[in-house]
Amino acid sequence: MSRHDSVRIVLLASAALLAATPAFAQDSEAAGQTTEIAQQQQDGEIIVTARRRAESLIDVPIAVTAISGAQLNAQGALDITDIAQSAPNVSLEVSRGTNNTLSAFIRGVGQQDPVAGFEAGVGLYLDDVYLNRPQAAVLDIYDVERIEVLRGPQGTLYGRNTIGGAVKYVTKRIGTDPTLQLRGSYGSYNQADLVVSGSAPIGDTGLKIGAAGARLSRGGFGTNLTTGQDNYNKDLWAARGTVEYEPSTSAFFRVSGDYTHDKSNSRGGHRLIPGIVSGTPVLVDKFDSQGGLVTPRQDVKAWGVTGLAELRPADWLTFRSITAYRKDDSATPIDFDALPAVQVDVPAFYNNKQFSQEAQLLVDTGGLSGLLGVYYLDAKARTVFDVRLPGGVTALTFGDVNTDTVAVFGDFTYDLTPMFSISAGGRYTWDQRQSRVLRQTYLGGGSPYFGGTGVLALTTSDFRGSADFKKFTPRASISFKPSRDHTLYASWSKGFKGGGFDPRGQTSACKTPSGAACTPAQIYDFMSFDPENVTSYELGYKAALFDRRLTFALAAFHADYTDVQVPGSIGTTINGQQTFIGITTNAGKARMRGVEFEGNLIAARDLGARGGTLNLNWSVGYLDARYLRFIDSRGIDVANRRRIQNTPDWTASGTIGYSVPVGNDGQVAASFTASYRSASQQFELRTPMLDQPGFTLFDANVNWDIDKRFSIGVHGRNLFDKRYIVSGYNFLAQNPDTGDFLRTPAGAYMPTLGTEGVLTGYYGNPRQVFVTGTVKF
Repeated sequence: MSRHDSVRIVLLASAALLAATPAFAQDSEAAGQTTEIAQQQQDGEIIVTARRRAESLIDVPIAVTAISGAQLNAQGALDITDIAQSAPNVSLEVSRGTNNTLSAFIRGVGQQDPVAGFEAGVGLYLDDVYLNRPQAAVLDIYDVERIEVLRGPQGTLYGRNTIGGAVKYVTKRIGTDPTLQLRGSYGSYNQADLVVSGSAPIGDTGLKIGAAGARLSRGGFGTNLTTGQDNYNKDLWAARGTVEYEPSTSAFFRVSGDYTHDKSNSRGGHRLIPGIVSGTPVLVDKFDSQGGLVTPRQDVKAWGVTGLAELRPADWLTFRSITAYRKDDSATPIDFDALPAVQVDVPAFYNNKQFSQEAQLLVDTGGLSGLLGVYYLDAKARTVFDVRLPGGVTALTFGDVNTDTVAVFGDFTYDLTPMFSISAGGRYTWDQRQSRVLRQTYLGGGSPYFGGTGVLALTTSDFRGSADFKKFTPRASISFKPSRDHTLYASWSKGFKGGGFDPRGQTSACKTPSGAACTPAQIYDFMSFDPENVTSYELGYKAALFDRRLTFALAAFHADYTDVQVPGSIGTTINGQQTFIGITTNAGKARMRGVEFEGNLIAARDLGARGGTLNLNWSVGYLDARYLRFIDSRGIDVANRRRIQNTPDWTASGTIGYSVPVGNDGQVAASFTASYRSASQQFELRTPMLDQPGFTLFDANVNWDIDKRFSIGVHGRNLFDKRYIVSGYNFLAQNPDTGDFLRTPAGAYMPTLGTEGVLTGYYGNPRQVFVTGTVKF
């Protein structure tokens, strides 16, 4: 299907949905009430919109973790990765050389190698707009209404495929009264943050405007000993602006824009082994580095504009349109080897842009509710980088991936009786991928594209390919609600993620078993990878007991995963020359099964003082994720020697909190949190020293709401200063079965890129303590 056909289908479908909408009913509710609303307490119920409509969390037959913006502020949350500490079987981590490239996994489904052009296994949504790339995806916490984490396939509810789950970042809606708020923080490593937000209605016109700006800065956790720059610092400006218009109770329009400019230094990795040739020792401080690559200067800019329109012709019917354009550009120098000399130096540019259009028809008659939607995405991703090796050899890569997607989806729930409900939905997806991968070798210095003086010696790839993928993925569930405070459900769903082409592949690396050059058909197969599919089963129980003092959610799941896409990069030798290539493997089969439990208990009321409340909150996730079939390059099934990457068997967190009223309008609240993650691997094959053993982080917070206008908080993160690896690079030769590093007869490591060896780790934040103050006008 061509791009013009895709656009035509979406526009016709959108027009058909709008044409099906009757004339406005004058007595309908305000349009804003049917859209994404804040998580709130109503008679003890938590209200979420996981199914695109406002529902009590207890009623939703989906495993959902919901965290309000107020909770995030009280916890001192800094960015979106912080929510993984309290959400079971969820991994959200900053990946490698920047502050804002995201690696996300839910229930073992995700993408460890954050390369633009791949579809992520976890869908990240900013105000219902799918973000089609991992760059600039570590969203900072400011002006946020809530974050919801949905686990399991969600393709019948959301515009883009979400085969592993979805993370929804929802910004604040504009209220009816003028507001102005200033929030500032200062703490360890000269952390200095300021967020200013405000909004106001324009008379009685139905028009409202709002804006928020953030200046987030911090010194480095360490130092680059070669360049003198701070390492792991933060230097970011961000802003959001919104205009809302509600001309009547039956219509609502919103235009919002956001902009982020991150000028932080590139993150330098920590070498885990001494230099093989130079003998350069391992640095003592894990946040120190000594890479010499400084060009291009790290610079990340991301922006987007979203238009939302809602029309309510009747109180049971809503038409919604979401139109969005997003763009981000990253310039980053990544010194893989973290040494002053050129060993494996990678200057890179990442450029992404996307246009999406979604139309929804939402129905809620009381007994029947659901949505019907169509979705279109036109996304372009370009990856350009040098791989500079010793001796003046440089491999330049241009990888362009264009994605054209159309989907029709729907999900409806029917109440058979007040106790029994059934839900059914489906999605049909058309994906088209077009790719060009150009690889060239330069001698005598870096490529001219990055200001080098090298001379073109050889073009090793000039690949062009296109592919079409289509799939129907259904979903069904049944719910039993014996009372208002109890819900049991069983669900079955399928998920699908289209195939594509590795933007870092090299055609000359394709060889037949006899060592001869590949045919064009064999090259196409070598550069491409197949779609992946998952079938998921889930049983759940949600309840509120003892006058809603105890609430909990329990879910057990089993997922069969086929043709698992495993993107990776390796160092290899072709025609006697070391080079870097990307290889994406389709592992045959995997199985994920596990249990998740989340609970909240009001343990005591009027404890210590009138109104004093002791609260306990906890979550536990167990995940048995394993490959059942994984054929390696030798043609051997190595499933029992591979693990699902970035996926611990156990995740758990527990928080004890106490709050007590102070004065007329004040309150003091204190909390202490411990979060645990068991051992996990960075890659499918065990990597000694880079894989992270199990660890526990401890946080504490004290917040004093002096009155309705003033508040102050003290926050401690990672109180015991634990060092833990979140990502890394490995270019050392390994035993393909055990993962043990291969050694020379003299006992030295054997590098696959460069001569000094690359085994580099990147670490999570150390202990941070900071004070936050808020003033509301």
